[in-house]
Amino acid sequence: MSQRRANPEAEIHSIIAGRWSPRAFAADRPVDPDALTACLEAARWAPSCFGDEPWRVVVCDRAVDAAPWQALLDCLVPKNRQWAACAPVLILMSAAKSFRNGRPNRWGEYDTGQAAMSLCLQATALGLASHQMGGFDADAAREAFSIPAGFTPMAVIALGHAGDADALDEDLMASETAERRRRPLAACFGRGRWPEETDAT
Repeated sequence: MSQRRANPEAEIHSIIAGRWSPRAFAADRPVDPDALTACLEAARWAPSCFGDEPWRVVVCDRAVDAAPWQALLDCLVPKNRQWAACAPVLILMSAAKSFRNGRPNRWGEYDTGQAAMSLCLQATALGLASHQMGGFDADAAREAFSIPAGFTPMAVIALGHAGDADALDEDLMASETAERRRRPLAACFGRGRWPEETDAT
């Protein structure tokens, strides 16, 4: 299955234009260990406030150890669990609430998002597919992976090779094959002022 490309208002790098969030994954194609390490390395080099690196990442590779992979899959909401069961790698991203010196870090979640995006862009560069999810039980994930109180579970990333949309149910296939769209540039980005308010998509 080829990745759907964006239709941007300006020319952007092909890795950014080619990144998207499929729900169809090839269950029979594991992620090469070197490719997985490269994705994690990309996340490691993401920018962070004061270089504090507030992200903590739990990597669950079904091909290496199915038990933690299943534990993380079980934390997903049912609709996400339905398709993510075919993703060979599930990754839990958590953000520190405080800097290493103990002071509150209000940028920790922002920086963890940057690490996640770096991981996903590297995946795209390697021909892999990724899908970030907020639909999971954070308390269940905290318990399953003994996440300390000073960290907030933020997202689960499904990683693998894109699969065939025909394997999805009707509702999921519709979203999988729909045209990729974003709000107009001016709706979210203002040059020297607050962006224009619009409901246009």
